[in-house]
Amino acid sequence: QVQLVESGGGLVQPGGSLRLACTASGFSLDLHAVGWFRQAPGKEREGVACINVSSGTSIYADSAKGRFTGSRDSDKNTVYLQMNDLKPEDTAVYYCATGWGCGWEIQATDFISWGQGTQVTVST
Repeated sequence: QVQLVESGGGLVQPGGSLRLACTASGFSLDLHAVGWFRQAPGKEREGVACINVSSGTSIYADSAKGRFTGSRDSDKNTVYLQMNDLKPEDTAVYYCATGWGCGWEIQATDFISWGQGTQVTVST
């Protein structure tokens, strides 16, 4: 069974950090791209990062550049999103999804399988 599971969300103060994990089962992430998306209440889903698992290269939305970093651990079949200097506007449900490559823009329509999401709340 193909499955993606996100973990690592939680409550953090502004300026803090979290590391999200996206673990796949039933298939290998090695030949895929993994996108990270987020959706805040009342807002559209936004792509924040895309990691090409085979090459390790990544692209980021402007809102994530300089603060978020993607990485992968092939042995664990897991992709991570390190989020630093978090801001209240980063509060959202974060999802990972798999596709075949990272395009010029991180668009949800390019991704096939999705996880259930993990809540990130940045607040005092």
